[in-house]
Amino acid sequence: MATLSDIGVSAAFNVLTALAFLLAFAFLRLQPINDRVYFPKWYLRGMRDDPITSGAAVQKFVNLDARSYLKFLNWMPAALKMPQDELINHAGLDSVVYLRIYLIGLKIFVPITVLAFAVLVPVNWTNNALEGTTVVHSNIDNLSISNVPYGSKRFIAHMAMAYAITFWTCYVLLKEYQIIAKLRLRFLASEKRRPDQFTVLVRNIPQDPDESISELTEHFFLVNHPDHYLRHQVVYNANKLSDLVEKKKKMQNWLDYYRLKFERNPSERPTTKTGFLGCFGSKVDAIDYYKSEIEKIGKEEAEERKKVMKDPKSVVPAAFVSFRSRWGAAVCAQTQQTSNPTVWLTEWAPEPRDVYWNNLSIPFVSLTVRRLIIAVAFFFLNFFYVIPIAFVQSLANLEGIEKALPFLKPLVELPLIKSFIQGFLPGIALKIFLIVLPMILMFMSKFEGLISHSSLERRSASKYYIFLFFNVFLGSVITGSALEQLKTYIHTSANEIPKIIGMSIPMKATFFITYVMVDGWTGIAGEILRVKPLIFYHIKNFFLVKTEKDREEAMDPGSICFDSCEPRIQLYFLLGLVYAAVTPFLLPFILVFFGFAYVVYRHQIINVYNQQYESGAQFWPSVHGRIITALIISQLLLLGLLSTKGFEESTPVLLVLPVLTFWFFKYCKNRYEPAFVRNPLQEAMRKDTLERAREPNFDLKTYLAGSYLHPVFKASDDDDKYSAVDDDGWMDEEVIVPTKRHSRRTTPAQSKYDGSDGLSSVPEKS
Repeated sequence: MATLSDIGVSAAFNVLTALAFLLAFAFLRLQPINDRVYFPKWYLRGMRDDPITSGAAVQKFVNLDARSYLKFLNWMPAALKMPQDELINHAGLDSVVYLRIYLIGLKIFVPITVLAFAVLVPVNWTNNALEGTTVVHSNIDNLSISNVPYGSKRFIAHMAMAYAITFWTCYVLLKEYQIIAKLRLRFLASEKRRPDQFTVLVRNIPQDPDESISELTEHFFLVNHPDHYLRHQVVYNANKLSDLVEKKKKMQNWLDYYRLKFERNPSERPTTKTGFLGCFGSKVDAIDYYKSEIEKIGKEEAEERKKVMKDPKSVVPAAFVSFRSRWGAAVCAQTQQTSNPTVWLTEWAPEPRDVYWNNLSIPFVSLTVRRLIIAVAFFFLNFFYVIPIAFVQSLANLEGIEKALPFLKPLVELPLIKSFIQGFLPGIALKIFLIVLPMILMFMSKFEGLISHSSLERRSASKYYIFLFFNVFLGSVITGSALEQLKTYIHTSANEIPKIIGMSIPMKATFFITYVMVDGWTGIAGEILRVKPLIFYHIKNFFLVKTEKDREEAMDPGSICFDSCEPRIQLYFLLGLVYAAVTPFLLPFILVFFGFAYVVYRHQIINVYNQQYESGAQFWPSVHGRIITALIISQLLLLGLLSTKGFEESTPVLLVLPVLTFWFFKYCKNRYEPAFVRNPLQEAMRKDTLERAREPNFDLKTYLAGSYLHPVFKASDDDDKYSAVDDDGWMDEEVIVPTKRHSRRTTPAQSKYDGSDGLSSVPEKS
């Protein structure tokens, strides 16, 4: 178990590492050769040029201005300088609300930390319950609730602290919900025209033997939305074609690489091997080989493109339907279309950049089965991940290491090595085990069939949070306490075990302190250094870049990984709320994380990340819900903890808190969440009226044409300007297609193959 000196050694190591990363970043960002790595967002928007384009050759690589190095820390005030409204225009509302999560952490925990250290730390410290016990403990545990005697009246202070934490957290969350809801409504009202404002995704379109999916869709909306329907775009299963295009692009990159290599050394033709990864198989001329491969893939691509265009089976029973107004789209997206609630299902279309095209081809009826499969797989993933979590906890137990590896005992007993193992190694080991997890969870979310990148990230974030709660939090607490107190459990009667658990669980704060320092201090400093993008950019720039477009692709920074970053923040909320009334010594470490991460990510959002999509902060309700969940968990754990400490009379008093907190959650959900899932018709009509007054002759159909066309059908600068759309006239003015049904004033009508004359008549207008 880590002692105060072990925590000190770990803190010193992490602080020095973080400072080293920050100094390296401050130096590297000043070098002209790295300018596109640390400021790519400005280049992609055409608002920044290479710092030095003339002069000595060395100046193009190294900054020779000595005065600039004196201001190497000016990135911090610069990151905080941009006002919120300007930041919304620059980076979008999603990025701004993401930053506000860190601010919420500061707003919640700064007062709680001050109050906890003023009230609870003296209450805990001025006891001696741990002295003379068989429970394994360290000097840090004297600051925890474990040091308060069994059945002591001093637990009233912890109960009062629980009430203070609850009311303050709910107050901050209420104010933030109000602010963010207003920001979203104002953002939507002031937002420029976008295709998704006029477009609805229609799924589970019923098959009809008389009409194609396209004809049926047009017929349905011309009849049921006659005044507002504008156009539609059917969805094609072009996944195989997309794979071929991607494969061709990779082959083209290799061809470009070998051509550049040959240009630099014309005396020798480059060669490659035809086997796996170019390491096995027969040796061939690389340029000729990749030319032939590209030609072969090009023929396959052309055949697959024709197949997709001509084969009716390639058309998915889904379509993007666009309307003449936002009001018409809002009515369609937020209402049931037919008496059968399982067909003609409508929802707001994601913005074109947000569409995850691969999943649109998944049959709608299979989605429930897929989600069931993933639920079972996720359960077993949680279950089996307990093994590496238990291994991580064993690293914090010196006796376990010495028993498993007795030859290391002399080395482990050295004071510095002992402090390193107990204060640093468990945190870094846990972080390593969690590296691959977000990729697994994202794969699971994709298998479920979600159709937008934003929904994929939100679903993955939800899974990741559940995983962190059960494995990292509960798993570490339970397995860690069991390993540390195993000898005590064996030599103690069963009646005393609950009391030992009540004393040992608060002591796991030392493990979480080490994790916060590794992940929340050093990890955030590593985020701003961008080691991986720095290396990859220079490799691509040297071997592959020929044009300015190639350079833009090489420096593409991507966007914030919401699916992995947001659950990590939620883990800190959980730790802070749980241990605030139990072991307040953890709180300052969490405060450092929230403050440091806010500055770093504000800099990254301004200068680096180029958001892939804009959802208008649709993720906020789930963030709010997870903080509420953490608050309720902290209340229930404190209730159980006090019951094991002989203070059962606290149970009815503390039971009030989860009830009040849940009522608060329902109030916020009913009062504010509709603003995040529905678009008000009043706002839609207002924007439509203003636009018609300002631009009465605007051609909306031309503006929307091709917006929701699969990317593989769009013309590319690198291709032969071949577009399947142009060949078949998809983007031309649509002609009203008369229905092939034998119906007049009735819709829907029975199929002509049905033989039934039963029709649902529509009354004639009087």
